[in-house]
Amino acid sequence: MNVIRFSDLCAQGQVKDQRVFIRADLNVPQDDAGNITEDTRIRASLPCIRMALEAGAAVMVTSHLGRPAEGQFKPEDSLAPVAARLSQVLGRPVPLVAKWLDGVAVQPGEVVLLENCRLNPGEKKNDEALARKMAALCDIFVHDAFGTAHRAEASTYGIAQYAPIACAGPLLAAEMDAITRALEQPKRPLLAIVAGSKVSSKLSILKSLAANVDQLIVGGGIANTFMLAAGLPIGKSLAEPELVEEARAIIEMMRLRGAAVPIPVDVVVADEFSALARANKVPASDVQEGDMILDIGPRTAADLAAMIARAGTVVWNGPMGVFEYDQFAGGTRTLASAIAHSPAFSIAGGGDTLAAIAKYGIEKDMGYISTGGGAFLEVLEGKTLPAFAVLQRRASQG
Repeated sequence: MNVIRFSDLCAQGQVKDQRVFIRADLNVPQDDAGNITEDTRIRASLPCIRMALEAGAAVMVTSHLGRPAEGQFKPEDSLAPVAARLSQVLGRPVPLVAKWLDGVAVQPGEVVLLENCRLNPGEKKNDEALARKMAALCDIFVHDAFGTAHRAEASTYGIAQYAPIACAGPLLAAEMDAITRALEQPKRPLLAIVAGSKVSSKLSILKSLAANVDQLIVGGGIANTFMLAAGLPIGKSLAEPELVEEARAIIEMMRLRGAAVPIPVDVVVADEFSALARANKVPASDVQEGDMILDIGPRTAADLAAMIARAGTVVWNGPMGVFEYDQFAGGTRTLASAIAHSPAFSIAGGGDTLAAIAKYGIEKDMGYISTGGGAFLEVLEGKTLPAFAVLQRRASQG
C-alpha cells in the first residue's frame, strides 16, 4: 500500500525540530472511579511516540475517549488518567493540554497530550474549519490509530487532507502490511473463519469473502443458519431462518468456485444457556427440539483443524461457540491450537477473537493480531478505509 511512513521520515532526518501531531487510539477502559483497567492501547501507542521524540520532534498526541457530547466537557471524558499512565510508561512528564485548537506550546524533545478530540464541535462530521485548525498546528500529521481508520472524522481524515505532510505511524503501517499480505497478496489456500451470533451482522463480509477465499468456515449462531440451509435440525438454537436463502447463495458461490462451506457433522448441545448447563455431544442430524447448539463437536473441529493445517493464509474473526464456558469451548480451543501450530500466515481481529487468543495463550503464535474491531470488519467486507484512502492520495501527490 503506497503511503508515506513515519518511520521513513525519521530515518531520513526529516522529523528533527518539526511539530508532529499523532492521532493515537488511547480509548482505554476505566472503572467507575476513573482508574484505567487495561492499558494495551496506551502501550501500543508508545513506539510511535518514542520514534518521534528520538527523532527530535515537538510531539503532540491526541485521542478520543468514550462517546462525549461535542462541546460539553465532563470530567469523565477527560484524558487526564491517560496522561498520567503515559507519563508512567514513558518515564517522563506528559502534560495534558485542555484548549489546544488555537496553539500548543511544545518544544522539540517534548511531548504533550491534547484533550479528548471528540469534545471539539465538528469532530465527528469532519468539519473543514476544524480540520484546518488541527492541520495548522503541525508540520507532520501521523495517523497511528487503526481502530478509527474506518471513520472520516476531523482528527483522522480532515487533518490528513490539510497537514503539510500526512503519513502512517508504525501501528497503522503494520495493520496495512498485514491486511495486504492476508487479503490482497495471500499465500494460497486462503481460508477465512467467520463466526458470530447473526448472519445479518456479517452477511456482507461473508459475501465478500466467498468471492475471494478458497475455504470459508462459519461458526457460532451463523453456523446454525447454515445448518438450516443444509436441511439439518437446530432445535431452539440461535439462528435467522429468514436468511436461509442468503446462506444457500453463499454456499453456491463457493461451490461454483470449487470451494465449500463445511457444515458441522456433530455439535455440542444443552437445554439451557448457562455456566452450569450440561453439555452433550451429538451428531448434527440428531439435534432435538429442546436442544441449543452452543459449540461444534469434536469431529467437526478435527476436520476444520485439518483444513487449517493445509492453508497458506488464515483470516480469523469470531469464536466457534460459547468459549467462555469450558464445556462449550472445545471447538474454539481446537481451532485456536490449529492456527497456532499452522505454518500459514494468520491475521485475527474482533473483540471475542482477541479474548479467545488471550484465553488460550497463543498471542505469540499469530502472524498478526489486529487492534481495530470495526475497522478490521470493514476491511473484510472489501471496503476501502477512509484513513487508508486519504494517506494513499497524499502520498501520490508527492
